[in-house]
Amino acid sequence: MSFWDEWFKRFGRRSSIFGDFERMMEEMEKEMTEAFMDMEGSLPSDAYREVRQPDGSIRREYGPFVYGYSIKIGPDGKPIIREFGNMKPALAGEGEPPLSLTDRREPLVDVIEDAETVKILAELPGVDKQDIKLLATPHGLTLNVDNPARKYYKELEFPAEVDEDAAKSSYRNGVLEIVFMKKRKESKGTQLRIE
Repeated sequence: MSFWDEWFKRFGRRSSIFGDFERMMEEMEKEMTEAFMDMEGSLPSDAYREVRQPDGSIRREYGPFVYGYSIKIGPDGKPIIREFGNMKPALAGEGEPPLSLTDRREPLVDVIEDAETVKILAELPGVDKQDIKLLATPHGLTLNVDNPARKYYKELEFPAEVDEDAAKSSYRNGVLEIVFMKKRKESKGTQLRIE
């Protein structure tokens, strides 16, 4: 008995060598269509648009949907993971969608700390600098962009206390850079011994 005879005997004859694969792809396509239909009621208004086709029919286009994460190793040797985008996985409960979708994107942000400064780099493509609103405190930063074309929102916590009044920022080619000086720790005094 040849190898193929043995194989067909064990697994049975199929109408097509790709039959299982084709069925699996059809099932995935069906599940994705059902998931989008379930989510449609909870989608923000700018997450889809209706487009009239040349034949007069109307087709819905969805997106853009963005999700990603960046990983870097912190000064303590532990990984720092930051998510970005407008779509995040969620724990699906009874009647709840498996994705959390917002009308604002969370931009890709990197926080770089050295001995004297905390530098924030944020990717904000497609916006003008006058659309960017920043609110800084000694412990964190809120970044907000709200224009008709793009919406971004991010809240950050600083790794150290900063002097928000001495911040310097620039925006070039879709990248926002903000440099904060760290606050100097004031001495609490030194306890002296009496001899």
